[in-house]
Amino acid sequence: MICLDRRRLEANDTVAVSYANMLRDALAGEPFQRGILALFAELVHAQGEGLVADVGCGPGRLTAHLHSIGLDAFGIDLSPAMIDVARRDHPGLRFEVGTMTSLDLADGALTGLLAWFSVIHVPDDQIPTVFAEFHRVLRPGGVLLLAFHAGHGSRLKTEGYGGHPMNVYVHRHQPDQVAASLNACGFTIEAEMTHHPAPDIDGGLVFARR
Repeated sequence: MICLDRRRLEANDTVAVSYANMLRDALAGEPFQRGILALFAELVHAQGEGLVADVGCGPGRLTAHLHSIGLDAFGIDLSPAMIDVARRDHPGLRFEVGTMTSLDLADGALTGLLAWFSVIHVPDDQIPTVFAEFHRVLRPGGVLLLAFHAGHGSRLKTEGYGGHPMNVYVHRHQPDQVAASLNACGFTIEAEMTHHPAPDIDGGLVFARR
């Protein structure tokens, strides 16, 4: 697990600035994704507010969007470089360095948790550990939204945003398999679907409740 986190850390640190620059305004041209995030916010609001964690927040663009639509959102990322960029670009928001395998949060601390394409570097054998941690930090009735690459198998990514060299695996997961893993960790599944965030990307989405 230490080796896995180290590879992810090195990869994310390397591309942090390029990643932020390339995706800074991307959400403005993605009405479907804004709609999914609005639904997530509506479900969280229905639970009576509370903290929302954007786990694997990167440079904080979705954390900022969640805050703009009324959620008390903060970001967590493994990469200190990503967190530095997030704090630079969104100085009024809270960002912390941390790992999704061991979140520095009390049991039941969150009303909502977003993991937007941030479990894609987690291999199958570590998924139950991550999902159990998500379950622990959500309060009863808390809302989880996962977005991930849909499909089968893994590929080694050797070039990142901006052409920077990387050495990290990208893992694909089927929505029904993700839903089954979440259910095994105690979640209730409310929706699972696929979408196409880019022409060459099949995305999966799962809404679940603690």
